[in-house]
Amino acid sequence: MQYNPTIIEKYEARPRMWWLYTLIILLLCILLGWSGSSITFNGVTAKGTEVASGIFFGLIKPNFDMLFTTAKDGVPYLLMETVCIAILGTIIGGLLALPFSFLASNKIMPKPIAFVFNALILLIRTLPSMVWALVWIRVTGPGAFCGVVTQSICSIGMISKMYMTAIDDLDTSILESLDAAGCTSFQKIRYGILPQLIPNFISTIIYRFDINIKDATTLGIVGAGGIGAALIQCINSRRWTMVGSFILAMIILMLIIEFFSTRIRRKLARGQ
Repeated sequence: MQYNPTIIEKYEARPRMWWLYTLIILLLCILLGWSGSSITFNGVTAKGTEVASGIFFGLIKPNFDMLFTTAKDGVPYLLMETVCIAILGTIIGGLLALPFSFLASNKIMPKPIAFVFNALILLIRTLPSMVWALVWIRVTGPGAFCGVVTQSICSIGMISKMYMTAIDDLDTSILESLDAAGCTSFQKIRYGILPQLIPNFISTIIYRFDINIKDATTLGIVGAGGIGAALIQCINSRRWTMVGSFILAMIILMLIIEFFSTRIRRKLARGQ
């Protein structure tokens, strides 16, 4: 089989990057070795083994009375409180993220203004949700309201960042075509901007809702409402059948949410 001499010449003149790849692999090995040197494993404690076996036992034999009660300390009520916290936190955070994302976009706003709002979004994203909960619990007191405020603030940081990415990826040629057709500013927004942004915005909201459901459980541990507080109390008091009821309900809830959120995102992305 004959090869084109030009192709062979181009192949022979290709950049020789083996030294760069070797250096990268060497640096990764050094970083892994240095990171691993600071981690020590002292084995599994007796208490840890007891907790693991207790949770496993609780999942096998959950307390079904807790699963089918309407009391405020029952699984359905606490689970719905967790869902409500996540819904309110996601909606409020998503709405507040709209002005933040537009004001922080270099494509729309002058660079000094965009820099200020980018710094503010970065500040929000720097602190984890647990830290925000510990801050706001001193302001609002323990309860579901603290969880809503915390999730709203945390949602602003992540959603604004993803909104900004969608705004920066706008196809401006569509706006130029609409402008040439004599469309008004409202028509350009309605037919040129919103159709490009809405699918990405909705997908981001759904993705953040998935995160907030899990965070709402964690925030309950520090007293920010939801099922987390009851779960940690049952673990500390070693009521494993009740722990199994809480965890089983959370698993079922997450499977349902994951099923519907995946279908909605697929519909938005591919029209399927």
